[in-house]
Amino acid sequence: MTTNIVTEQLTAAGRAIEHDSFSIIDAEAGPHDYTAEQWPLVRRMIHANADFDFNGLTAFHPEAMRAGLAAVLKLDTPVVADVEMICVGLSTPRLKHFGMTTHHYISDPDVIELAHDMGTTRAVQSMRKAHRLGRLDGAIVGIGNAPTALLEVIRLVREEGVRPALIVGMPVGFVSAAESKDLLMTVNEVPWITIKGRKGGSTLVVAAIHALLGVAEAEQKKVA
Repeated sequence: MTTNIVTEQLTAAGRAIEHDSFSIIDAEAGPHDYTAEQWPLVRRMIHANADFDFNGLTAFHPEAMRAGLAAVLKLDTPVVADVEMICVGLSTPRLKHFGMTTHHYISDPDVIELAHDMGTTRAVQSMRKAHRLGRLDGAIVGIGNAPTALLEVIRLVREEGVRPALIVGMPVGFVSAAESKDLLMTVNEVPWITIKGRKGGSTLVVAAIHALLGVAEAEQKKVA
């Protein structure tokens, strides 16, 4: 099914199970409207949650896969996340292969203090700190928990000219989650991948980024 090594399961048994899972998903999903470039990402998200709703709920900016692939193949692209769970969930060996690093600031004392002082969420201040540190431009921004983080990134894009390489915006929840993703889908300035409605979560952001890493490794092998 694939000749990837770094972005595959480490054992033959693990690889067989994952490949069988993908085959089952392909068979049960049936016809879909995603491109050949987009489907591996949607399929991995389905795999992460055993939820076929993501076949249809997942939405892509037209340049999302191209931009995400280019960012990974750049070999030093940071991943800036709204919560630590994304950073922990991403495979260290897979990131290391592409020279990528992860960053989150939501638990930093200065972020917490500013959130209290300014009456905002920590998520908002964490994205502002990432911007102050110059981390957002050219980064893959992964948001799976906090709608306010996504809203702040969109504001930074539109009002302050911040230019991430890709926004993977998939916050889950009932307050502003669907609305923040609806707003993301109106953004033309930077590429994005998102999920329509309330569903989302850090596991899906991890799955989406892992899918990008897998596509990137396959591209590396083509030119090796």
